[in-house]
Amino acid sequence: MDFFLVLSLLVFAGFLFGLRRGLPYPPGPKGYPIIGNMNMMDQLTHRGLARLAKKYGGLLHLKMGGLHVFAVSTPDMAREVLQAQDAVFANRPANVAIAYLTYGQADMVFANYGSFWRQMRKICVMKLFSRKRAQSWSSVRDEVDLTVRTVAQNLGSPVNICELVLSLTKNMTYRAAFGSFSREDQDDFVKIIQEFSKLFVAFNIADFFPWLGWIQAGEFNRRLVKARSSLDGFIDKIIEEHMQKRKASGDEAADTDMVDELLAFYGEVDASKAAFDDSQSSIELTRDNIKAIIMDVMLGGTETVAAAIEWVMAELMKSPEDMKKVQQELADVVGLCRFVKESDIEKLTYLKCTVKETLRLHPPIPLLLHETAKDTVVAGYRLPAKSCVIINVWAIGRDPSGWVDPEVFKPSRFLTNDSAPDFKGSDFEFIPFGSGRRSCPAMQLGLYALEMALAHLLHCFNWELPDRMKSSELDMSDVFGLNAPRAIQLVAVPTYRLSCPFLVE
Repeated sequence: MDFFLVLSLLVFAGFLFGLRRGLPYPPGPKGYPIIGNMNMMDQLTHRGLARLAKKYGGLLHLKMGGLHVFAVSTPDMAREVLQAQDAVFANRPANVAIAYLTYGQADMVFANYGSFWRQMRKICVMKLFSRKRAQSWSSVRDEVDLTVRTVAQNLGSPVNICELVLSLTKNMTYRAAFGSFSREDQDDFVKIIQEFSKLFVAFNIADFFPWLGWIQAGEFNRRLVKARSSLDGFIDKIIEEHMQKRKASGDEAADTDMVDELLAFYGEVDASKAAFDDSQSSIELTRDNIKAIIMDVMLGGTETVAAAIEWVMAELMKSPEDMKKVQQELADVVGLCRFVKESDIEKLTYLKCTVKETLRLHPPIPLLLHETAKDTVVAGYRLPAKSCVIINVWAIGRDPSGWVDPEVFKPSRFLTNDSAPDFKGSDFEFIPFGSGRRSCPAMQLGLYALEMALAHLLHCFNWELPDRMKSSELDMSDVFGLNAPRAIQLVAVPTYRLSCPFLVE
């Protein structure tokens, strides 16, 4: 009897397995033998995938060589992936370049979900990105002040806002990470990070056909080795300097930066191979972990925040009525006789609504990448393990099912507190920082820098487009990239707005 029971269970399990294996993939464009849809590589952008979603639906399938790619473009599908099956989709896909440049996924951004990743995230959230620490970072306030002074030195002249805010975020992030500030060192490090950014997204045939990796291996691998060696040499030197400083001060330095915080967990153990456990009371990081985390911070904290500031300024210059509302609120809350204080920020309701509306239309990272940890089923469709799942945050923020007039810039839509979606991850029509286990751990810090910079730039100065350009003539197109920046850099002419004198040193 037991034999027949076991046999029946095996047959039933086999039937279910075959049923799941027999489920179709989501709809998508028909591909060619072997290469699949690789002729459509140029469609793997936020706009390209949004166009495909209009034809094939909120969950579509592409076959890129040997890699299954699924694109999620509606709030309902995003909820299924990021909430209902969050654990299944909690991994990040890592191509050849990412795996090598992150020291075997020894960082937080690309580490696979598990005990190691949870410990890494805990360190980042509690020690590097907490709101309490963000408020204590003098680098944010100091660099915003320096940026305002730079603008004040160019009153009445065209100012390239893209270059201005990128310099702000680079300086701010560099000082927060390393403490010291050397223009020459910073320029060298920025070049290293820019090369990393290019290699992360560079086409490599081995990512789609591993057995053809030898075709590109020579030149591509040389670039990888050179880039990581450059990072090794740069950060190893900084780590040594910080370790010497800790020894000299007895581990009680008055001013600590990110490297100091990470060195508190430094050990000689290979953390990428150690058996991490969530119950561990102590965590040990290797140099590779520290270098990989610093790389995460520099990649995520410079261009994304700078692009967001530039987009807010552009949207306000495109919409003079909203610019007037933001500046009137600043006049009412702060007054024109003093500068913005940190305590003023929470009272600037319309400015915060403007930031939210800009993040809806121009999310910091338009495409979020996830990977299936195992075979799964979504909306009746089969998604195999190790598939790349792309969350099109840009398309979701413009989905007509979740927004009225989704293409229109309208900050007032967020003034209704009871019904307006929030970006903390539970409203899936608005997820500029992701949702679930892989949501952005630096969200509060990024918003802090974003709001501080905007409040000062909009309070101290009036801004006009150059050469008598009308607001309706301002080009609002973007280009595909990590953060979909403006296609044409924003240039504007500032004039001083306050009644109190501004002393330019």
